[in-house]
Amino acid sequence: MKIPSIHVIGGDSQAGTYILRIRLKENTTLQFGRFKRGKLISLPTGDYTYVGSALSEKGATSLARRLVRHATRSGDKPPHAIREDMINRFAECGLGSGNLLPRRGKTLYWNVDFLLDLQSAEIINIFAIRSAERLENGIAKWLEGDPRTNIIEPGLGANDVPGNTHLLRVREDRTWWTSLANNIQENFSNQANIY
Repeated sequence: MKIPSIHVIGGDSQAGTYILRIRLKENTTLQFGRFKRGKLISLPTGDYTYVGSALSEKGATSLARRLVRHATRSGDKPPHAIREDMINRFAECGLGSGNLLPRRGKTLYWNVDFLLDLQSAEIINIFAIRSAERLENGIAKWLEGDPRTNIIEPGLGANDVPGNTHLLRVREDRTWWTSLANNIQENFSNQANIY
């Protein structure tokens, strides 16, 4: 069974929580900006998941714009291959409107930006959960507790949520990813009205 590269869950909200599947093609040592005073963190080749949210109904902090921003690299670097498909898929399902590209290019701000700016890192799947409810922390904790995920560095990707880690390594085959959307719906539909 093929995993849809862009999976949109939920109703008509322009806000939401998302999970990125990021494939790192080569072993890397990376500073995530000023995270832990610029500590170098080793990242082995493989798949990673990042949980984030964009809880505004419009503007740069709406769900579609945040996701397109993640699929954009800084400067003259090419965007992630999935970006054009994202823009088309979002238009089809009414997620976002107008030009979704960052207006002034991309500057690296969030921890995950430093990983996503690498050309050896590629977003290969997106799970967008359309809901104004704040689900990011619960989903991240749920993923942290999964025995098939590893915390790379405590707190990574969750500067605003002490005790959470939002960037995790996934040691699992495609079956785990294929069932992820259904598992989200089963575990979080009561909290978010996502059916």
